Amino acid sequence: MHSEDWPAGPVLIGVEWDFSEPLIRTAAALAVALEEHLICGFVDPAGYLTEWAPVNQRTALSLDPTINEEAEFPSEQLQLRLEEILGKPGEAWSFRVLNGDVAKALSRLADNAGASLLVVGTGRPGPMARLDRVLEGSVSAALLRRQHRPVLVVPEGRSRP
Repeated sequence: MHSEDWPAGPVLIGVEWDFSEPLIRTAAALAVALEEHLICGFVDPAGYLTEWAPVNQRTALSLDPTINEEAEFPSEQLQLRLEEILGKPGEAWSFRVLNGDVAKALSRLADNAGASLLVVGTGRPGPMARLDRVLEGSVSAALLRRQHRPVLVVPEGRSRP
């Protein structure tokens, strides 16, 4: 489906720990329709990137020096959940674990991979989620402000009428 109107490049989806299956299926269907690879990018909440360091010297550092059981889950369990929906990673899709500010980390990955499109969900509903967005900001809003590529924001957590 490539044309001069739509650039070539993988579809990147920002994946949260508690992602919704419809969000993953939407991004996967879009990648198939565009004949592109799907990259599922998860930003580890227990790590951060030292943004002020030169690019070639950046490392992941723990925000909590004690053992954090939530931080022990990441990639293996999350990838297994994605495999239940998408099958084994390979030609169709891949999984990347990132560190740092969510919007900045997804932007870096999109730039490095040459992504043609970024897909994110609206986030989970509820008062705690709203508090998170007030404190941390909306990832989708930050991406919409920063990106030169299209950003698709998929509604989540609401039942259809």
